Formats: sequence, structure tokens, C-alpha cells
Amino acid sequence: MRSLLERYKQRLNEEFQIAVETPKGKLFSEEYLAFKREYMPKHLSFYEKACQFSEKFVKVAPNQKKQAIYEESLKVAHIETTPSGVLSFALVAMLITWLIGSIVGYFITLFVLPEPNLFPVFFSLIFGVIMFFLLMKVPEFIANGWRLKASNQMVLSVFYVVTFMRHTSNLEGAIRFAADHLAPPLSLDFKRVLWNIETNTFSTLKESLDDYLEIWRKYNTEFIEAMHLVEGSLYEGTETRRLAMLEKSLEVILDGTYEKMLHFAQALRSPFTTLNMLGIILPVLGLVILPLVVSFLTEKASPLLLIMIISSLYNILLPVCVAFFGRYILSTRPTGYGQTEMEESNPELAKYGNMVLKLSGKEYVIAPLFIAMGIGILSLLIGASPILIHQFMAIHGNPDFDLCTSVAGERDVCLLDYHVSASRTPPLQGTLIGPYGMGAAILSLLGILGLAFSIGIYYKLRSQRLITIREKTKQLELEFASALFQLGNRLGDGLPTEIAFGKVAGSMQGTVSGQFMELVSQNITRLGMNVENAIFDRKVGALVYFPSNLISSSMKVLIQSVRKGPLIAAQALISVSQYIKEIHKVDERLKDLLAETTSSMDSQIKFLVPSIAGIVIGITAMVTTILNRLRGLIEGVSKGQEAGTTTALSNFSDIIGDGAPTFYFQLIVGLYVVQIVYILTILVNGVQNGTDKVNERYQLGKNLLKSTTMYVALSFVLMVTFNLFALILLSGLERK
Repeated sequence: MRSLLERYKQRLNEEFQIAVETPKGKLFSEEYLAFKREYMPKHLSFYEKACQFSEKFVKVAPNQKKQAIYEESLKVAHIETTPSGVLSFALVAMLITWLIGSIVGYFITLFVLPEPNLFPVFFSLIFGVIMFFLLMKVPEFIANGWRLKASNQMVLSVFYVVTFMRHTSNLEGAIRFAADHLAPPLSLDFKRVLWNIETNTFSTLKESLDDYLEIWRKYNTEFIEAMHLVEGSLYEGTETRRLAMLEKSLEVILDGTYEKMLHFAQALRSPFTTLNMLGIILPVLGLVILPLVVSFLTEKASPLLLIMIISSLYNILLPVCVAFFGRYILSTRPTGYGQTEMEESNPELAKYGNMVLKLSGKEYVIAPLFIAMGIGILSLLIGASPILIHQFMAIHGNPDFDLCTSVAGERDVCLLDYHVSASRTPPLQGTLIGPYGMGAAILSLLGILGLAFSIGIYYKLRSQRLITIREKTKQLELEFASALFQLGNRLGDGLPTEIAFGKVAGSMQGTVSGQFMELVSQNITRLGMNVENAIFDRKVGALVYFPSNLISSSMKVLIQSVRKGPLIAAQALISVSQYIKEIHKVDERLKDLLAETTSSMDSQIKFLVPSIAGIVIGITAMVTTILNRLRGLIEGVSKGQEAGTTTALSNFSDIIGDGAPTFYFQLIVGLYVVQIVYILTILVNGVQNGTDKVNERYQLGKNLLKSTTMYVALSFVLMVTFNLFALILLSGLERK
């Protein structure tokens, strides 16, 4: 064939002087490319462009083993770039991180610290290398995420195919039916199977489908076996054997999914324990000794430099490592089970992700992003107000401005509390350091609370209405199996479909399924609609108020099977009700398997991390207050003592140093709490539900609000209590 094509092109070139070139790259239909552009995430499009752009300037070819891995990952994720482009982008990103990080970091130390420091340069070099290795793994991460998202719909996809094939033995129609009811990315994969036939990539649907199934060979053999059983049902001679093979296909994927999740739940404890100890417990407990370390090192280095080092470790390096390890844990999650994305399966639901404000009979749609940005900017100003006030007063010639009150002595509690460094050597000698005041520390708590609230409110407003709709829909799906069974029995008794809906609605009053059936019946009797319009009408159809792909597909099966007779429709609905019950049974068993592990992570998010961090801040505030007041007390006592004693006390005062302002330390710990709660919430949701964005946003909003509120409240109480205790204790020493 290839030689014939070459001879044909040569003859065209000789007779018409036309050079016929073979197109380079893959050929796709315009419909497929349009569909891909519509549903591919924007960050993947950016990643494609970044890889393609980097490859033009720096071209690095991976070895053969890596190239095969990259090609497979890029194909699975529908990313149009090359393995060379992946490595080129990783290298370019590392070089940019080195350049920009070093320059910006050095200039920050130049303006903030008493003298410039090279720590940001070294940190940028280290972080750039880490980023290089992480970006090399991006295609695998994206492919794993794509597989995870696609595999969430696999049980449902087999259910759709089997449901259609029960009443119509047509594989192409079943694939198209599943593609129409599934959300991306599996719908994109199924449509590509059909488009590969239209573009003559494959001559038959079986060849195209078998080629697609090969990409799941290493990840989900149950899905492949189930689809092969569906294909085999086409060749059965009797209806009984054909239906038995279809039922067997759904049984295979349900049992296989359960067995794989069982092994995953058993193997999950060890990595979760490792992540918990190395990424959360030990770093948080390590914060307890950091105030002492900083206090005894500030004679040699600026407190701000030490704070910068701690922040680089706790707010950049550690969260990146925890997120990377969490991503690795999610990559081991077996395919085949999870929740689907509501907004992708039903784009009309996207409007419920906004806030609707009703004024004077009019509805105003407000994007949650603007509300979150307003809260975030306000919290940033509140948190930075001690520094802004000090800088403002320093510019106007009053750098010693402060607001203080007395508790156990003179000027015990201050808003700012900037003081001259105790260091007797440059560059710290004579410089103002702070703010050490309790007022500044409390304002920093409000800054962290506002930051968490801005993020939490954004996610809560994005998901609150959608999660309400989902819970209502889940309740309907839970009851719908019995409703379908009753509807099938009514049709089997010979009742017309229009009357059968009313009969079932009457027998299921007070349930969500009864409301659905009643709505369909009312549309038929009051509005004169036929059954199809009563269910699927875009304005008043029952599915407008109960958006569910499972129910939608069941009703489409009803509409198509009724055309073949009421008995066929009755059998189809009874079979669908049995399938729904089996899926729900497996769903509950899988939740029970993962409950022990995920409940441990939930306790970390909601209680342990914020409580330990709050205790750390309380201890930090007390230690800082005691050391600062003790140093001042020693300096005062040393003035009235003999020379030898004075030297000893002075040396001890020098060892203590200036200490770390609680204001900065709290900002580091508070931001770390927000980051860890964010990462762990995504991890727990990924383990439980796969890539379920609606539930992920809802849990992020809820956990960020509750956990950060608990951290701030506990930090405030302990900070005030411990400081008052320290001030009362030290005032007694001063009187003696």
C-alpha cells in the first residue's frame, strides 16, 4: 500500500509538476479538535504551549526508556507536545527560577535586612533543581490525573453501554449513548473511538475500541474484560445468552473494582503514616524549639534573616514536598471508582457556582472571586498594619511611636514594640527590630484568619448550592432503583407510560422519587406534554430540577424501549433498577474500606494540626516575652554590680540575643496551617472520591474556615494567657 502511494505521488509530480507531501503529525477531524479545545483544561493548554515554546530554544532529548513513558503519558492526557518539549520546558523553568529567584531574593535582602545576604540565591538554586525534577514528572502526573478522572466513570460507562445493549444490540449506538451521558474525559475518549472510524484511522468499531482499551491494559484489566464481554454479546445466538453476557460484564467490573480498592485501602496505611509523621507532626513539633534557636542565634544573624530561612523551609519547601508525596499516593489509587464532575456532565449547573443577590425583585449574580479578593486585600492590610504604621511614622520623623498599656508593670503590652537591637557588633548594632508587641501579634492572627476566610468563602460559595443539588440528586438516585422497579411492574401490567408515572407517584408520596414522578405526571396531565418532553424539556422538564446523568440515561432507556413495546420497557427498567442497586452496594462497601484511613486524616485537618500550631504560637509568644524582659532585667542589674559580675551578666545577655518577633513567627505558622489543611483536604477527597471537584471545593471551604478559626482562637487565648503569666512572674522578679 505504501509503495503504491509513493508511485502515485511520483506520477503526479511528473505529469503535473505538483509536489505531494505527506502531512506530518497526527490527523484529527475538525470536530474532534473543537471538542478537545472546549473541554481540555486551560492549564493543560498553557503547558502544551510552554513545552512547544521551550523546545524552540533548548532541545533536550530523553533516553529511550523515558521517551516511551512520556509518549504514553502525553497520548493518554491528549497533550500535543513531544518528550523533548517536556524536558526542554523543565530545563528552561529551572534556569528562569535560578535567574529571577536569585535577583529578586538578593534585592529583598538588600532592602529588608541590615546587610545583603546570599541565602535567597542558594535557596533559588536548590529550589530550581527540585522544580526541574518535578516538571519532568508532570506528564506522568497529568496522565495519572486523567486516568483517575476517566476511571471514576468506568463503572458508569459500562452501566450505560450495558443498559443500551439490553434493548438494542448495537455497539456503536451504545458507545455513542455512553459518550453523550458521560462527562469528560471519558466522553472525549469514547468520541475519539467513533471519530477514528470517521477519519478512516480504523476500518471497524471493534478495531478502534480494542486499540483504545490497550491504554488501560496496565491499569484496569476489569474494564477491558467487561468491554470484551459486551463485544462478545453481539455474537451470541440466543437472547438469553446475550443478556447473561451483558450482566456478566457489569458484574466483572464491579467485583474487580471492589477487590482493587480493598488492596489499596490495606496498602494505604503505611504511606499515610509516613506523610503524617514526616510532613506534618514532626515539622509542627519542630516549631516549638525554633523560638529558642532563633533567640540564641540572633547575635550572629538578623532575626529577619532567620525568619526568612524558616519561612522558606515551612512555607515553600515543606508544602511542595508534602504535595508531591500526596500526589504520589493518589497515583497509586486504583482506577474504576469515584464521583463524576457535575458541572462538566451538565454545563447548565455552572451558574449555581455564583452568588445570587436579590434586591427589589431583581437578581444580581456576583462572582465569588470578587468577594474573596475583597476579603483577602483587607486581611493583607490588617496583617501588615504594624509594619505599615511603623514605616509611616518613621517617614514623618517619629520612629519610636507606639501605643502601650500597663498590666503588671510599666508599658507591659504594646501595639508595635520596636526596640534597638541588643547586638554590640555591626550590622545589627543600633538598628530597630520588631514588632515585638502583643498587639502586632494579634493583628497578624487577624491577617491569617482573613486569608483563610477569603479562600474558604470562595470555595464555599462556589460549591454550596451545587453540593445541595448533588445531595438531593443522590437521595433521588438512592430511591430511584425502587421507583424504576415499580414503574417497570406497572408497565408490565399493561398500563400506558403516561398513567404509570402517576400511579408510581401516588405510591411513593413524601419521597424525592415521588416528587420526580409527580412532576413528570403533572407535565403530562396539565401541560399536555408527551412523556419525552415531560422529562427532558429544557424549561419545565423534570430533569431541570433533578439533574442526574444516571436518571437521565434511565429515562432515555425508557423512551427508546417503550417504542418496542411495554413488556420490553418493563424488563429494561427492572434490569436498570437492579444495576443501580448493585452499584450503590459496591459504593457503600468501598466507603467502608477507606473510612479508617481517611478519618485519621480528617482528624489531622480539623483538630491536631490547628491545635498543635496554636499551642506552638502561645509558647513562642511567652518565650519571646520572657527572654526580652529577662535581657532587659539583666542589663539593668549589671549596671549596679562589680566589674566581674557585670561582664558575666553582659555575656549572658549577649547569648540570649534579640529573639524572633511573634508577629513574623505567627505569620509563618499560620500560613503553614492554611497550606497543610489545603493539601490534606485535596488528598483525602482524592482518596475517597477521585477527582470530584465539587466535593473538593466544598470540603476546602468547610475545612479552611473551621480549622483556621480553631487555630486563631486557640493561639489568641494561649498567647494572651501565657504572656500575662510571664509578665506577672517577671514583675515579681523585678521588684526583688
